[in-house]
Parts: sequence; structure tokens; C-alpha cells
Amino acid sequence: MFDTIVDVIAKGGYLAVFALMAIENIFPPIPSEMIMPFAGFTAARGDLNIIGVLLAGTGGSVAGTLPWYYLGKLYGKERIMRLADRHGRWLTISEIEVGKALQFFLRHGGKAVFFGRLIPAIRTLISIPAGIAAMSLVRFLAYSTAGSLIWTGLLTAAGVLLKAQYAIVATYVDPVSKAVIGLIVAVYLYRLITYRAAS
Repeated sequence: MFDTIVDVIAKGGYLAVFALMAIENIFPPIPSEMIMPFAGFTAARGDLNIIGVLLAGTGGSVAGTLPWYYLGKLYGKERIMRLADRHGRWLTISEIEVGKALQFFLRHGGKAVFFGRLIPAIRTLISIPAGIAAMSLVRFLAYSTAGSLIWTGLLTAAGVLLKAQYAIVATYVDPVSKAVIGLIVAVYLYRLITYRAAS
């Protein structure tokens, strides 16, 4: 995958950075931890402009959140409440807890989206509750863009600073991503085992 990403960015420039980052948000196994550092390295050697790389990466990242946001919005609060009522054990959340979670998201949704965009694995998933909670598109885009700009900026800067050693970024960030996914799985299994239906 590494060589493929390198080849695509080298040939496609800004459009390739935009497209890869959009796909990364729709299909997380394609890692931004490899895309943006290489784009930063490419800019450092003069083949691309650093501002163009940041705009393309951030734009693609935000564009990739929209399918998940609209999926949550189309599914809606009523359906997710019914789903929790019928399959609460496997979802490890009751109808009452869904209601509380959505209320929390309505109060603190902006912070959740902003900080969620900075956490591997959560970056994609945070768009779904934003849609379910019917967060306004403008507000969602504003917080998502701010968080995405910081994330892409850090990875791009790492690629610029490390130059030919940009692949090191993926070496260090990838275990963190896997640890976050492992933690999510562990929490799910714990909640599955200890789940009690609301009386």
C-alpha cells in the first residue's frame, strides 16, 4: 500500500491528496498517517506547494466525513432508538442511554467533533452521531474543518521536517491507531458481558 500511495501522489498532485484523504475518511484502512507526511515531503522538495497540500488534505478529509454524517442524519434518532430497544444487548446501549448520549451530543457536539477529528479511528466514526443528533451542517463542517486542519497540518509538518524519513511517521502513529481500535473493541466486549437491559 505504501508504494501505491507514493506513486499516486507523485503523479496526481493536489487532486490525488484530496482524493486519498477523502477515501481515508470513508474507508479508514487507508491511513492519513502515510498520505500527508509523503505529501509534506513532496512539498519540501519543491514538487508541490505546502499551502496547496494543506488545503487539499483538509478539504479531502472534510469531504470524506459527509457520507457518514448524512448516513447518520438519514437514519435518524427514532430509528436508532428503536434499534437500541430491539438489539440493545449487541449494541451494548439501551434506548434510555441513546437518549442521554444524544442530549450530551447536542450540548457538547462541537467539541466532540473537533477533538474526535484528532483521534485515529474516532475521526471517521464521530460523523455518525453528529448526523443522528441533527447537528447543523454548517456547524459540523466548521468544527470538522478546524480539527482536520490541525491533524493534516501536524502530519504534513512531520513529512517536511523528516524529509526522506517521512515513513517514520507511519511507524510511530500506526501503533497508536491500533491501540485505539483495540481499546474500542475491549470496551465493547466489556459492555457486552456486563450489559443489563433497562427495567
